[in-house]
Amino acid sequence: MSDSVNTGLVPERIDVAIVGGGQAGLATSRELAAAGVEHVVFERARIGETWRGWWDTFCLVTPNWSVQLPGRHYDGDDPDGFMVRDDIVAYLERYADAFDLPVRDHTEVESLDLSPGGGFDLRTSGGDVHATAVVVATGAYQRAHRPSGADTLPADVPRLDVEDYRNPDELPPGAVLIVGSGQSGCQIAEELLSAGREVFLSCGKAPWAPRRIADRDVVWWAMEDGFFDQTPADVPWPAARMVANVVTTGHDGGHDLHLRTLRAAGATLLGHFLGADGRRATFADDLVASVAWGDDRCRDLMDGIRRVAAARDLPLPDIDEPEQFHGSAPTELDLTRVGTVLFAGGYRPDYGSWMRVPGAYDDLGFPVHEDGTSTAAEGLHFVGVHFLRTRKSSLLLGVGEDATAVASGIAARLGAGGS
Repeated sequence: MSDSVNTGLVPERIDVAIVGGGQAGLATSRELAAAGVEHVVFERARIGETWRGWWDTFCLVTPNWSVQLPGRHYDGDDPDGFMVRDDIVAYLERYADAFDLPVRDHTEVESLDLSPGGGFDLRTSGGDVHATAVVVATGAYQRAHRPSGADTLPADVPRLDVEDYRNPDELPPGAVLIVGSGQSGCQIAEELLSAGREVFLSCGKAPWAPRRIADRDVVWWAMEDGFFDQTPADVPWPAARMVANVVTTGHDGGHDLHLRTLRAAGATLLGHFLGADGRRATFADDLVASVAWGDDRCRDLMDGIRRVAAARDLPLPDIDEPEQFHGSAPTELDLTRVGTVLFAGGYRPDYGSWMRVPGAYDDLGFPVHEDGTSTAAEGLHFVGVHFLRTRKSSLLLGVGEDATAVASGIAARLGAGGS
């Protein structure tokens, strides 16, 4: 990894700049290196920095065998397990070292502009750079999302986003209100309950599925059914790309995790968060509807599994119907009981905060592109974005496919060895 910086007044000139040293940037770098294209990976901190920032017990929710970066798939001895945070980082570091990738760490790209003469001008913490082509690989998680009512909470109620959570012991005393019931919200709720904390979970619409079906992980079934190969054209409306991922967990070898298991463990389930009036938080009366929505998505996934079994002449899996969900939920909560509000409502793209390329992203913040190549500026590319080309575009399972496609296009345009 290179520590070189450009301290002169004349911009450093490179063929391809990759912004981001996570799995997307590293996979693209490996493919460009294999094609003989000169490039530099700019990483604001360290390789895999986003992974490093997750909570202490974070682990994958997809099995280790689904880690399929180009040239070096999962290299451990537990393919059916679920790597913890530090092991994920170590894998990415080994990946970069194995291919001697040109990562320039601790070098943040502060801005990206179109260059008047063609190409792109990048202002970095290590100096100015001019690049013929740029691959934006800053990850799927850029800006934490909070609901509109978040600002109505009393100023003295501690609040944090998922990226700021580390472990139960670091939270102030008192109950924890988690706003958001996707993967992160449910996993943290389970951890807090296990630590003896009182948990209120404000629930939205999130799909769920059993962890294992007929002795196979649900991810295997979903792959075989083509679930992860769905494209943006397959979703019913553009904003459907923001629907939460399927809720499950890899903790303790992987087990079922959903609203029913959390309620059974002691969580108080609530409808979606509306806001606060003084010390009273209010919630919609929609918990039952949200659970029903998740159940319907589970049934859709199970129908796909049955199709796979029939097509492969496998024994038809014994799949139980979701248990009837009974009971109403409170629509108010006395915040004097709450020591922390944790927002777990997902993340949104944030290219506009540093990228000044007109027309490069749509109203939702997603790149406007064809197969990862921007339609707004020649030489601009994206990798590692949720639902970029397929549902798996931001996952360790599928980001490599996008990296290969983008790198191939760059190599064809610049030619081996760069321009």
